Amino acid sequence: MENILVAGANGTTGKKVVTLLNESPYFNPIAMVRKVEQQAYFKAKNIETVLGDLEGDVSPFFTDSIDKVIFAAGSGGTNVIGVDQEGAKKLIDASKKANIKKFVMLSSMGADKPEEATQLQEYLKAKYNADEYLKVSGLNYSIVRPGSLTNESPLTTIELERKLNRAGEISREDVAQTLVQTLHDNVANKATFEIINGDTLIGKALEKVS
Repeated sequence: MENILVAGANGTTGKKVVTLLNESPYFNPIAMVRKVEQQAYFKAKNIETVLGDLEGDVSPFFTDSIDKVIFAAGSGGTNVIGVDQEGAKKLIDASKKANIKKFVMLSSMGADKPEEATQLQEYLKAKYNADEYLKVSGLNYSIVRPGSLTNESPLTTIELERKLNRAGEISREDVAQTLVQTLHDNVANKATFEIINGDTLIGKALEKVS
């Protein structure tokens, strides 16, 4: 089993990612959280945690045992530069030093052209900068750009294109499933793509970028 460090594990989407990893026969989650009290949720499920802040030194999170990373962290708009941009860059740098095999980035639709956005422009600029930093890092990567996130029940089907050219919604659960499936070695290597609700099974949809 591969050990997967999940940044933003305590977030709404992050928790879903960790749960799916914990149920997987292929992956073992390591939940990265900022506060001691956040560790209890994961420890109750026998999930390993690491304590740290993306605004600080992230290098201690990396041990020889970590194979891949999912970046699902976000500041919720309160510190897009410090967390969504620079925090991501720090984790990318640390991943490179640790020879991580794959870095999966949860980005956002609109991050390719933040200047065209009418809302959340600063957030999208931060995501754009983090995504571009990852692309030139030398790491193997997947950048997943979902539409508007909902808390609806999962469909387990999506619409996926490198560029969709239209807006849409998608459940956090379906995003989490896409992130986890993207971890596999033969899926979406050095690929950037957008996802919204659709009719194609997630695994089948990912074949477009694999």
